[in-house]
Amino acid sequence: EQHEGSVSALMPGTSFKILVEEGQEVEAGEVLLILEAMKMEHTLKAPRDGIVGDLLVTEGEQVTDGTVLLALKEEADAAA
Repeated sequence: EQHEGSVSALMPGTSFKILVEEGQEVEAGEVLLILEAMKMEHTLKAPRDGIVGDLLVTEGEQVTDGTVLLALKEEADAAA
């Protein structure tokens, strides 16, 4: 499930690869991280343009369904 401004795990799994870092500008549709679940890799993409705010997961970390993995900030928020 993706809330505006955050990216959440769609199912239980492992944070396999994080492709962004805090403070990085991203565009809608850009791949942010890869979640390994049910022996498959699932790419999670930015729901909108913004700046990566809080990374709430590390590579290799087990996550449950609905866990918020990272939050995006509006570009204007980041400048403040």
